[in-house]
Amino acid sequence: MNIEHLRLFVRVAATHNISLAGKELGLSAPVASMHINKLEESIGARLIHRTTRKVSLTEEGEALLPYADEILASVDAARSTVGTGKAQATGTIRITAPASFGRMHVIPALKGFLDKHPELSVDIRLTDSMIDMIEGGFDVAIRDADLKDSTLIAKKLATDKRIICASPEYIAAHGNPTSLEELKNHSCVKQMGFDSWTFNTPTGLQNIKLKGRVRVDHGEAVRDAALQSLGVAMCAEWLVYQQLINGSLVEVLTDYSLNDAAAIWAVYPSSRLLAPKVRAFLDYFSEYYGAPPYWEN
Repeated sequence: MNIEHLRLFVRVAATHNISLAGKELGLSAPVASMHINKLEESIGARLIHRTTRKVSLTEEGEALLPYADEILASVDAARSTVGTGKAQATGTIRITAPASFGRMHVIPALKGFLDKHPELSVDIRLTDSMIDMIEGGFDVAIRDADLKDSTLIAKKLATDKRIICASPEYIAAHGNPTSLEELKNHSCVKQMGFDSWTFNTPTGLQNIKLKGRVRVDHGEAVRDAALQSLGVAMCAEWLVYQQLINGSLVEVLTDYSLNDAAAIWAVYPSSRLLAPKVRAFLDYFSEYYGAPPYWEN
């Protein structure tokens, strides 16, 4: 069994396109198709259904895929280790991350990461959509939501504390809410999916129904609306830490904590062996963000 043929098969399974998978690996469409044929001959089974529009795995192909992933992980780890005594991060690591967090806290970290791993390249996709990282061929996904897919492994990179804040201009005009009862009388910037905020109190959880004339569908828009004095807002601290430092936003209700256990996670496919490039990513970014993360300092 040819390892490079197997590598192509894994990319075909992810892209559903032999030509595209071949192009990613520097192969022409005819050569890629020939390699798949040779792999099927060596396995003794048809692995891929071919149509004019796309390809899909046969039952035998589906059965082979997890073993192919495991074999390639083992080969990559072995190649990285032999001759050095230490697994080196090489090749390309494909990452996906939420758009705002990626721009603010992943892109600025890349120079140091790549300086530390000169044999590594990064292919990063920033999107707020929850994508299928296996189908998309991603090595790591950064997420700030609960892990739903039990086939993935999650490592916590940093806490994701949320706070209540407002602009000094809003506070000057409408007052500073110092209790949850006072908050009920304030205009709040609403984000889609959050029509109320839940706080921890000495008597248990307290749910505050929000009043306000502005509702948006993006975290950065919530922050920007608060900067325009449109109301009190709930924001992730990583999103507003610079505004808290320069004073354009002020944390309010500091005596109350939100009932929120959010975190920044790195998730990656389950495998017996962790690829050196993924291990390098986890180690570097865990240290880069810190404990507590630098945006909470």
